[in-house]
Amino acid sequence: MRQFNRTAIAVGAAHLCWMSAAFAQQAPAAPAATEGQVVTITGQRAALNSAQKLKQNSDEVVDSIVAEDIGKLPDKSITEVLQRVPGVTIDRTMSRNDPEHFSVEGSGVSIRGLTWVRSELNGRDSFSSTGGRALNFEDVPPELMAGVDVYKNPSAEQIEGGISGLVNLRTALPFDIKGQRISGSIEGTYSELNKKKDPAGSFLYSNRWQTGIGEFGALVNFAKSRSNTRTDAFQVEPYYPVADAEPGRTVWLPKGAQWRTLEYDRERQGTYGALQWKLDNTLRSHVTYFKSKYDMQWDENALFSAEGTPTNLRVTNGVYDANGAFLAGTITNPTDGAIEYANNTRTATRNSSTTDIAWNIEWRPNSAWSFTSDVQYVKAKSEGFDSTVALGTLMPSLNLDLRGSLPQIIFDAQQAARMSDPANYFWAFSQEHRDRSVAEQKAWKGDVKYAFDHDVLRDVRFGVRLTDREAKTINSNPSYNWVGISQRWMMPWQINQLAYLSDPRFQAPTTVNNFNNFFNGKADVPGIVFPAQSIVSGYPGTYAQLHGFHDILCADAGNSCTPWKAAAFGEANPSGDNEQAEKTHAAYTQLRFAFDDLQYPVDGNVGVRYVKTKSKSFGYTVFNPNFVIPPGGTTGLPVPTIAPFAGRQDYENSYDNWLPSLNLRMKASDELQFRFAIGKGMARPDFDRLQAYTTLSQSVQSSTTGTGADQVTNVTSIGHVGESVGNPMLRPTTSRNIDLTAEWYFAQAGSLTVGLFDKRLKDIIINQNAAYQLTDVNGNVIDFSVATPVNGARGTARGLEVAYQQYFDKLPGWLSGFGVQANYTHVKSKRDLYNPVYSPYCSNQSGAANINLNINGCDTDGRTFGDLPLQYLSRNSYNFALLYDKGPWSARLAYSWRSKSLIGNNNNGTNGTNGVDTNPDSPTFGQNVIAWGLPIWADDYGQLDGGVSYKFNENFRLDLQAINLTDAKYKQIMTHHIGDKGRAWFVSGPRYSVRLGMTF
Repeated sequence: MRQFNRTAIAVGAAHLCWMSAAFAQQAPAAPAATEGQVVTITGQRAALNSAQKLKQNSDEVVDSIVAEDIGKLPDKSITEVLQRVPGVTIDRTMSRNDPEHFSVEGSGVSIRGLTWVRSELNGRDSFSSTGGRALNFEDVPPELMAGVDVYKNPSAEQIEGGISGLVNLRTALPFDIKGQRISGSIEGTYSELNKKKDPAGSFLYSNRWQTGIGEFGALVNFAKSRSNTRTDAFQVEPYYPVADAEPGRTVWLPKGAQWRTLEYDRERQGTYGALQWKLDNTLRSHVTYFKSKYDMQWDENALFSAEGTPTNLRVTNGVYDANGAFLAGTITNPTDGAIEYANNTRTATRNSSTTDIAWNIEWRPNSAWSFTSDVQYVKAKSEGFDSTVALGTLMPSLNLDLRGSLPQIIFDAQQAARMSDPANYFWAFSQEHRDRSVAEQKAWKGDVKYAFDHDVLRDVRFGVRLTDREAKTINSNPSYNWVGISQRWMMPWQINQLAYLSDPRFQAPTTVNNFNNFFNGKADVPGIVFPAQSIVSGYPGTYAQLHGFHDILCADAGNSCTPWKAAAFGEANPSGDNEQAEKTHAAYTQLRFAFDDLQYPVDGNVGVRYVKTKSKSFGYTVFNPNFVIPPGGTTGLPVPTIAPFAGRQDYENSYDNWLPSLNLRMKASDELQFRFAIGKGMARPDFDRLQAYTTLSQSVQSSTTGTGADQVTNVTSIGHVGESVGNPMLRPTTSRNIDLTAEWYFAQAGSLTVGLFDKRLKDIIINQNAAYQLTDVNGNVIDFSVATPVNGARGTARGLEVAYQQYFDKLPGWLSGFGVQANYTHVKSKRDLYNPVYSPYCSNQSGAANINLNINGCDTDGRTFGDLPLQYLSRNSYNFALLYDKGPWSARLAYSWRSKSLIGNNNNGTNGTNGVDTNPDSPTFGQNVIAWGLPIWADDYGQLDGGVSYKFNENFRLDLQAINLTDAKYKQIMTHHIGDKGRAWFVSGPRYSVRLGMTF
């Protein structure tokens, strides 16, 4: 790090020397350089025309969205903006590893069905600190943006790292604006589902001044908003094959059905400033400061089935489909007397920020040469806390009907009254999670361009880029620390009764949620008792209080139970500590050329980028033997004696990549052009996949006979296995990319483009087994089979993009303001493992070590699925917008849709260890011992948004916007061998906003 700090100082000095040299030399004035493109936006039509020109004139395949005014994009988040771009889709869950929570504004971004998206801010690397390498786009205020560009096939001069594409967020510089500008906006948003109103505002000031030492410019931009939204959800639990659920018949029954609601509160603010200076057309410089910050809290009340033995369920008045899957009826558990449910209150908070400071100098000593130096510092921080406390209740029966568009959970008056009576609830469990992360990067790049005076050669560019990045994440251990307070499975060996609220010894605050306006009044559910918010947010004191109830019950039963202990968190927590350091050195050269004298002129660029990556991972390896050799020794298989081991084990990894690229454009006419691009890309592993923490274990199966001196322990099997959180020796995933486009620009803001693409992926990261060795006390090498992320698959993604936009100017009068914008993307993907893993029946092994489960998925009947596609990829997606732009009026009505996509496999809520063993050759045949996990899919989803704007004059403008006009339902599907079944239905309701914009 010291070496890089010295380098950074040297670079800064070089910046100043460069500027001084330019002052001193003062070469003869070069011909007047063309100013950076200044786009005067007067309406939606002009914005589309600006984006079209960027696409038409770019050296690469790119799609852009330009603000209608500097600092104002048409959606509430960058994520929502991106979904309008051809080939771009967004996730609808808060996290890709947590499908149970809906994201109102969308989350993860995929380009052409792939998730390896690189993010930039003004052409520089930018990221959030949550373990990945890209920005969380929903964290960035769209009010600060002048435009967003999506590059589908980056060239050699662009920073490496995006296989699927590159998203560049652009802010304005003072010289982009003529003279002084003062602008701002005030906005109010109303959410129909929770009936809440939220404010937002932005302010921009920019000006330019001529002085004796050149022209100066300054720009400041500030935006702040608050978002309060609510999401309601129904869920149906996975189905199990249950023998004799109907007399003499095996049918598939869901373990239960439930509902939940989540209140989301986010405050987001952004600050941007830029100082710009130019001496003349030979020397210019600018400094930018960007900070995006958000504070989030969501509070959830959720009911879910905690039934531990689904095969005890029975049905009366049952209705089933042709495969024997439950459709309607009354479910009971006569064996246990009731169906167990848990109802939890959960609070999650996160504070996150990204700060980006950059300094750029450009020197053009003459008309041929230009030199650019760019220094950047980025720091991203994030800290989160997640707390859950649950009550339990025993439901005598569940009356369920799944034949409609939403599940119907039917309660009579007596049942509904029982649900809201605190006396029917007991304290069930608690769960906490904490994390803190920080990522920091220093970067410098230098670029040189030489412009030829030649009929064919336009210019040659070359440059270097150096980065030094450090990232550290600390998680609590256990990461999600689930601890029971009173559970039925604890009886009678630990406690004799449950901690019911009716017992005065177990008093703590609770509340009743009546679920008002549930599903916007389209569904009716009874009120339920939940732990009060003060209990959940009072960690750790309230947790200690609740687990004190467990200690009382232990004492009543005559037992001594281990007191509750909070999850470990902090620096001295090796299993939760992920510390990474990475340096990169890149160099590129790129030649631009044009054959203008051909019948059909051809221009383009060809180049190559070389990247060297060196990384360090600081971690631990732990081995704790759990088998003690008895005094009399053992018979059968010899048991290796391996000393306990726990210590720091650091790793160094390095790799280099050559990334050639060729971009060609042929102009059949001024309106019609064709592109061909071929190149190679790379995407480094996310830092959370590089964590160097490995746990090893030795499992010994034995039987003991006799007692005392006659005791004999016979060892029948020995296993050496392990699990790695990450793999610090991972290589990047690479791709070979081909693009072919036809582009017809027949009018201003009028175009029809078609693109074909083919991406061939190599070294996709998956979980598989790898060898790890320890030495026993006799010097013998013992091989452990460790489940770890590996570069273990290849794949393809190929498809088609079509985009069309046009205003119908030839229509008479006011009708000439109408236009349309539409795009469609089709992607087909395939993944092939280097070492295929497949077993027709699943095992009882859980966790990462069960490779068959994690790659192929396992059903609750113990059978494997297999043949799963790449995650998050929709085969079809499209956008259609009806536009209007005439005089002071501007409007749009936009519909965005994507087809079914795989969210994940073996996710929380749709996995477990109580699947039925149906393998006829298994010694546990018929028992509930199988580890299972279902593939979860996002069903087809479309959302309709609209907006109307009226411009009173050059100074004032009023915008009305409506998001999710049709109150769309987001549905999830779970796969069983009996067919796909509905897993969850989410609604968030429409949102309406009014914004007054002012410009002077």
